[in-house]
Formats: sequence, structure tokens, C-alpha cells
Amino acid sequence: MKKLVNIEPNRSLKVFLAIIPFVIMLLIYWSASNERLAANPYDKLLPSFSQISAAIDRLAFTEDKRSGEYLFWVDSAASLYRIGLGVAISATMGLILGVLSGLLPTFRAGFSPLITIISLIPPMAVLPILFITFGLGELAKVMLIIIGTAPVIIRDIQNQVRQLPTEIMVKAQTLGASTWLLATRVVLPQIMPRLITAVRLSLGTAWLFLIAAEAIAAQEGLGYRIFLVRRYMSMDVILPYVMWITALAFAMDFSLRKLSELCFPWYHQQEAAK
Repeated sequence: MKKLVNIEPNRSLKVFLAIIPFVIMLLIYWSASNERLAANPYDKLLPSFSQISAAIDRLAFTEDKRSGEYLFWVDSAASLYRIGLGVAISATMGLILGVLSGLLPTFRAGFSPLITIISLIPPMAVLPILFITFGLGELAKVMLIIIGTAPVIIRDIQNQVRQLPTEIMVKAQTLGASTWLLATRVVLPQIMPRLITAVRLSLGTAWLFLIAAEAIAAQEGLGYRIFLVRRYMSMDVILPYVMWITALAFAMDFSLRKLSELCFPWYHQQEAAK
């Protein structure tokens, strides 16, 4: 008889086990919502599924009377633009500065203490400074995402470069590789899948800073809409927006994971073998 620790569920069972918690959560919510609405039909804390559906229809599939826009999609496009730009810049900075810091001891000696200090500054503490410096436009929101995620990615890539086997570096230099070739032909291919992993781990933080920035100063965006309707206790709007943010974050993470598996299968084979 197999021990539980040695039982590996098949694909169908994995899907079934993954769905069960969500079904349980929906049933609990449905039961609690019905109970509260039965006691008070005007209760706003736990709206019914029909009320949530009506709110989605109003925001996503009905033109706003004042602007003539579909607010749900306008908010989604604005937030995706900001987080996409912020994460892309952070990933680029993380790759370039992380590789330089990990590969060049002189650069690391001067740069690493600075990036360590910056990574310890709470990004929300500098949000007022960003709004004063860059105004209330898109730049301040994107900068908050960059300040919150880039230093962490840089430090992670730096550590990953330093952990590469010394034998590979020595062999490449023995064969006549310059610093440039060492960086582009040896380090870069090894680091790219690790960069994608670092970006995936920073997505939750990036969304947190984006929602905070949009809540304080924005005219559109998912975070802006959530904090706009909270004064009316519009949980029928807040809940679907929160679920949509979660779905977008999951889609971004899933896409990055599949991209990594497609472009760097050798890396995932090594990870699976550990």
C-alpha cells in the first residue's frame, strides 16, 4: 500500500482538486448572501449573484451616459497599460543592472550598496514625492511601480549571476571570451529564465502599487473605480473588479510561465529534476 506522500494525482484529479476550494467558497458566499438579504433586502455587504451580474452588465456592456464609454474596459486598458509599462521597464533595468552588478566586481562595489538602500525604502512613502515631482499623470504611477519592483529584480538577478558555476566562467575566459562575450553568450542565456521568474514574483507587488497610485490620483483605472464607489458601499462593483484584477494577474503570470517553458525548456527540466 502506497503512502500518501508517494501518491501523485493524475491530471484529471488535479483539476478536480483545484476546483473544489473555489466551489466551496462560492457556496459559502451564496449561503451568507442569501441569509443577509433575507434579513435585510437593502444590505450591500454581500450582494447576490444577480446584483453582481447587473453591475457587470452596467459597467462592461452599457455605455456610460456622461462619457459614452464602457467604463469597465476603459479602466482595464488604463491599468494594463500602466502595469505593463512599469513591469517592462523594471525587467529591463533588472536585467542590465543585475548582470553588470553580478558580473563586474568594481561595478558591484559601487552600485550594490545603493540599490540595497533603495530596495529598503517603502515605495508608498515616496508616493507624495512622485506626485509632486512628476505631477498627477501617468509618469508618477509608472514610476511607483518601477521603484517598488526594479530594485528587487536587480538584486535577485545579481545574486543569480553570482551563483552561476565558476567553472563555466573560467572555461569561457580560457577560450578567449571577452567580458562582452562572457555577458552575452554565457551569462545572458542562463539568466533569462531566472529573470522571467523574478518578474512573475514581482507581479503581486506591482499590482499593489498600481492600485494604490490609482486610488489616490487617477481619472480611470481599476483601482480608481474601486475607491470611487467604496463611499457608496457598492460591493456589487467592488467584488467583480477585485476578481477581474486577480484574473488579469493570473493571466500575466500564466503567460510568463508558458513563455519561459517555451523558450527555455532546459531550465524547467533542470528545476523538475531537483
